[in-house]
Amino acid sequence: MVRLQDMTRISPYEWVISQDFRNDMRVPVRLFATQEILEAVMEDNSLEQAVNAATLPGLVGEVLVMPDMHQGYGFPIGAVAATTYPEGAISPGGIGYDINCGVRLLASQIDLNEVEAELDSLATAINQHCPSGVGGDGVVRLSKSELEAVCRDGSRWAFKQGYATEADLRRTEESGRLEGADPGKISPRAGERGRPQMGSLGAGNHFIEVDVVEQIFDPEAARVMGLSEGCLVVQIHCGSRGLGHQVCSDYVDRFQAVVHRYGIKLPDRELVCAPLNSAEGQDYLAAMRAAANYAFANRQVLAHQARRAFEETLAGKIKRWQLYQVYDIAHNMGKVETHVIGGKSLKVCVHRKGATRAFGPGTPGLPSEYRSTGQPVLVPGSMGTASWVLVGTEASMQRSLGSSCHGAGRVWSRHKAKKSVRGETLRQELEAAGIHIRAGSMAGLAEEAPQAYKDVDEVVETVIGAGIARKVARLRPVVVIKG
Repeated sequence: MVRLQDMTRISPYEWVISQDFRNDMRVPVRLFATQEILEAVMEDNSLEQAVNAATLPGLVGEVLVMPDMHQGYGFPIGAVAATTYPEGAISPGGIGYDINCGVRLLASQIDLNEVEAELDSLATAINQHCPSGVGGDGVVRLSKSELEAVCRDGSRWAFKQGYATEADLRRTEESGRLEGADPGKISPRAGERGRPQMGSLGAGNHFIEVDVVEQIFDPEAARVMGLSEGCLVVQIHCGSRGLGHQVCSDYVDRFQAVVHRYGIKLPDRELVCAPLNSAEGQDYLAAMRAAANYAFANRQVLAHQARRAFEETLAGKIKRWQLYQVYDIAHNMGKVETHVIGGKSLKVCVHRKGATRAFGPGTPGLPSEYRSTGQPVLVPGSMGTASWVLVGTEASMQRSLGSSCHGAGRVWSRHKAKKSVRGETLRQELEAAGIHIRAGSMAGLAEEAPQAYKDVDEVVETVIGAGIARKVARLRPVVVIKG
């Protein structure tokens, strides 16, 4: 068990668990957290999981843990770790089951005051146009060849089908397509699960929200992003659905069968991994990229459907009902990147699990409009609470592998939330607060109650205090769609 006295406090927002805390650790663990956050997370196993993650072969730098940390599979959710490329390890548990789960932000020039009377109709239209639910079918049923094209081309496939604009692609991480994807490396079962689900939201913590820009903190960055105080924006949070989950399951099983062949000893079998340059590592990397491309396309189709809902509800009633993309970012991904670590420029595989990219100003690969501001960082809160738009900083490139938090982070299990909260009561409370709710079930709504999550404002203040992101805008929900 990791105790507070086992950590060295670097600042009010940073703590370090030394490499000599346990003799099998290969690198230290750096935690971006306040003391209050650390004391709260000691109720689960996330700190032990972070120490366990520090035993992976090929690690460089530090294992980094964001303030939204909570217990996950193998790695804690909110963890970032880099292994040397190509000889270091890759761990599916360090990327997550919902490969390329991420958030897309669409902005508008629609003033809330203009459309307040239409919000209930808008909620209904979005709910109708954007299918959701566990195992639920999507907008598009893909043939086998179409699924292969999605897994190869990601958002580029969506563009060819008329679901995207060039601006959408430009303002998506990696332009919505990871190179090196190979649909042949996903199992037939993964393909079967993915074919009917394109353009679907799923359930659990996935959502579509209509928010109002409540406050702007960086006028120039907000101007570049097209964010205006008092205007509506849309957040879409989902990932690779059943296909990505199956890819992770398949390769966890495969890696368990071969890990001993590579002489890898691990303190937790959930950390199972393989060398990146092994046949298994290369196959997983190609399959993970295919699932990531599926997720990019999935969010793009949902964005298209959200636009249809806005047009159906608002066209002819107001002049400017259109939605344009601010950015789309992943928070469950393994990416080959180059970073300066220990004073050396190294090519590494960065595992980001429940952590999002936060590239600073001037970083290659960013859209031209964001090179001076830094990359938009999207931090959704829990249902009924605020969300944040941040930007990456130069310090994030130096100190956190260009990474930041991805949300509020759970403090209650789903089981505890369902026991503690009545879904119907929660719905009434949220609607009384002016939030229009559409939910697939009251039990699912209870699982995602605001009290089941950390205070997102405190999480954001931590990454701001640590210098790895900068505030741009605070968002307040007015419509919430849950699976």
